[in-house]
Amino acid sequence: MPPREKRPTGQRERIGSAAVEAVHDVMWKAADALRGPVDVAEYKEFVLGLLFVRYLSDAFEERRAELASELAEEGVPGERRSAFLEDRDAYFAHGVFWIPEAARWSRITTDMRHANVGDRLAFAMEAIMRENVALRGILPPVFHRGDLGARRLAALVDLIGDPRFTRSGRMTAQDALSEVYEYFLSYFARAEGKRGGEFHTPQPLAQLIVDILEPYSGRLYDPACGVGGMLVEAAKFTETHASLDSPGLLTVYGQETNERTWRLARMNLAIHGVDTGDLGVGPADTFGDDQHPGLRADFVMAHPPFNVKDWARDEGDARWTYGVPPRHNANYAWLQHALSKLACGGTAGVVLANGSMSSAPSVERDIRRELVEADHLACLVALPGQLFRTTSIPACLWLLTKDKSSQGSKHLTDRRGQILFVDAREMGTMADRTERVLALDDIARIAGSYHAWRGTPSARAAGLSYEDEPGFRYSADLATVRKHGYALTPWRYVGTARQEPPPGLRERPASLMRNLYAIFD
Repeated sequence: MPPREKRPTGQRERIGSAAVEAVHDVMWKAADALRGPVDVAEYKEFVLGLLFVRYLSDAFEERRAELASELAEEGVPGERRSAFLEDRDAYFAHGVFWIPEAARWSRITTDMRHANVGDRLAFAMEAIMRENVALRGILPPVFHRGDLGARRLAALVDLIGDPRFTRSGRMTAQDALSEVYEYFLSYFARAEGKRGGEFHTPQPLAQLIVDILEPYSGRLYDPACGVGGMLVEAAKFTETHASLDSPGLLTVYGQETNERTWRLARMNLAIHGVDTGDLGVGPADTFGDDQHPGLRADFVMAHPPFNVKDWARDEGDARWTYGVPPRHNANYAWLQHALSKLACGGTAGVVLANGSMSSAPSVERDIRRELVEADHLACLVALPGQLFRTTSIPACLWLLTKDKSSQGSKHLTDRRGQILFVDAREMGTMADRTERVLALDDIARIAGSYHAWRGTPSARAAGLSYEDEPGFRYSADLATVRKHGYALTPWRYVGTARQEPPPGLRERPASLMRNLYAIFD
């Protein structure tokens, strides 16, 4: 995608609560329109594919109106304006894809009355991909199918064309529809159940990892990117913290093994304006076909499937520096893969099942010991339960690095030979009976603990200093970890929270003693 003009810090608009409810209403209607004819795993392609085309068209028309206004202000005669309005470079220069006339949303909705709906949509999508190299292979090839039916498909187009999806106030097409896209991704993850959880990371968890890593600029990699939610969250962080003095440029890399999910990820990056993304030449298995073999990233973030038993295991793989992971579980393969992708001063955040912290098999225990002794483990966070609607497996966050020194000009706190343990199991609030959500204060407390411990610039700017907090955080030396047999569960180290006695309780022992003496007198 061509380079996009950077939006000033703080200019991203948000959809209001009333509009959110309206979007949810349309979302349910869209789901009902497809319920029955196709499986939920497939109908998300219909909905998200159409939503993406709607976004492309809206962004194009938005730029077209801006260009027409600019030409009028410059006094360009009317007969010459038409030629300028058809100049592809005038759109590409602003990060907007060129949409041929036959593929514009207004034309699609008009033509549907006189043509086969499925064929018409397929034609529009093929035209868009033909005119934009960056979009080739993204749009789903599902609209030729006849099992959905013209009536249902036309109803779905009408729903996606609902005016409530358009921008309001100062919101751009990107702002409005990118948020709608996120709502749909979350909806489909929940609707699909366990399978949906394989491609969706809850937004608060993604925000926690991003806030800890602080990707102001550099290269960021996600080896199990799903629909690209964490890559998008990282790009938002970079944009939010950009300034004229520090514009920030983040290049994101990802890999995904499922073809449908890979296409959704590319759409997700495009609809959020992430034009520095590389998801490989196609869907591929991270262990069997690494799409970024020479990459050394400043940040690695991953939420891979938990406890994968069937994975492309090669005992001679150079990534297994600290031991060959067992065939029955890929957790330690993900950790070592993340380390292999890190640049010298980089940091990785990997979400795994809790069992990874203290698993008993000797192979995993030996790898865990080697990782600790190599001083690559910076922090372990025990996360709250029920963060994932699609699985009850409790999870933890591993933070890995190759350099825990002060790193010279970065002036970090030298933490060589130390590991920070954070027990956040009691954090978060229940959104409903099955899902817990981390609040912004929870995220700030966890991320702030790590930054204070590491002495990052953001911690210094906020005046944060580190000290152990019983029941929540503890900085352990390697000797202490050895005493625990390299078991890394944070609650072994942080102890219990300090309990303040109720008012008046401190005075009671003294008064009881006085009463006792009075009895014996």
